[in-house]
Amino acid sequence: MIVRPRTDGEARPRPPHAPERLADLARLRAVSPMYDAVIEEVDGRRIRIGDRWLVDFASCNYLGFDLEPEIIEAVGVEVRRWGTHPGWSRLLGSPRLYPQIEERLTDLLGAPDTLVLPTITHIHLSVLPALAGRDGTILLHSRAHKTLYDGARYAAGLGATVRRFTPGDWDGLAGLLAGAPPGAPVLVCLDGVDSMTGNLPDLPRLAGLCRERGALLYVDDAHGFGVIGQRQPDETSPYGARGNSVVRHLGESYDNIVLVGGFSKAYSSLLAFLALPTALKDELKITAAPYLYSGPSPVASLASVLAGFDVNDARGDELRGRLFRLTDRVLSHLRALGVQTLNETGTPIVELPLAPGVDLAAVADQLWRRGVYVTLAAYPLVPREQVGVRLQLTAAHDDGHVDQAVAALTELAGVFRRHEVATGEGPVALR
Repeated sequence: MIVRPRTDGEARPRPPHAPERLADLARLRAVSPMYDAVIEEVDGRRIRIGDRWLVDFASCNYLGFDLEPEIIEAVGVEVRRWGTHPGWSRLLGSPRLYPQIEERLTDLLGAPDTLVLPTITHIHLSVLPALAGRDGTILLHSRAHKTLYDGARYAAGLGATVRRFTPGDWDGLAGLLAGAPPGAPVLVCLDGVDSMTGNLPDLPRLAGLCRERGALLYVDDAHGFGVIGQRQPDETSPYGARGNSVVRHLGESYDNIVLVGGFSKAYSSLLAFLALPTALKDELKITAAPYLYSGPSPVASLASVLAGFDVNDARGDELRGRLFRLTDRVLSHLRALGVQTLNETGTPIVELPLAPGVDLAAVADQLWRRGVYVTLAAYPLVPREQVGVRLQLTAAHDDGHVDQAVAALTELAGVFRRHEVATGEGPVALR
């Protein structure tokens, strides 16, 4: 975008990502092979970039379904049956695979109903404006994912009021709820498992507050679905059982809650969903643009979701137990080093902010030389005090991979610091 001066001498507003804000990203892209990389080959949880092999800790394929032979074989069967891609929007026609997925997903979640659409971004941009309407209020958690902010911004353009609340400020949230116009829709929007810290919200307290005020709690659990689930005596780890998301994990009902989740993380498939009442599902079928107009997910994604349900039923809890054990190894090692991560709950997202003045590109270079590939959390994708590296563990990692990671982190322990999460910062963008 070219910024030209107004005729009255007043400059036009700058675009949201002015060039100086992107300087860190541009430099990182120029100097680090870990940014904007082309991956030439995959061997289990190892990747080759150029002629260098690295252990991949940047993948969000938490259950390792991207590498499951049973799932890979199922894709070919459905592609031969349906072709590579359905040619209709969902309004015009849905392959039988869609209702099969929704039926099984509804049962897994214990939800009143479900609706599947291509991506979470599609959902937020279409569903938040539909729920808020022209006179509604959207209250956004200050650490909510950027796609939630994008959906809220679009809703604001259509007339909705958008306000932000900070975690733990219960009086502030209560005040915002009380101040919303009576009779108009009110939505409280936040992440389930936080995409950077791996932590969980106080969902029961939030849900209770929303029910008291007649508000709808809208939860994006992109990173929790498939990993955390209902608690039960025979669970294989503190993640719980079945991977049926944060609502079940924290013992909540779906009363006044809309859950949004995706299959692109734990299930390694391009598809997303809402858990919601049937009446709202029917309404979205005539108001949500992705249902009306968008091309659907590829058959390969639909097939891999259905096969993923089978693997989850047969071995999902075993995989979650393995995932917890590997994650706990990393977190325990960091605690022994005196390095505090943002992760307080043991989920497989290990975010390590850098000490002030430490160059992210230099840290990335050292990890690269040690054969460890990570997510680089750079400004402005995250607030400056949260710049650092993020490791995601998966069930496809093994102890040798973890050995390599903890050895590299031991060498780097001095560049990390004790970090207190700021409560008033803007949205986290990485996912």
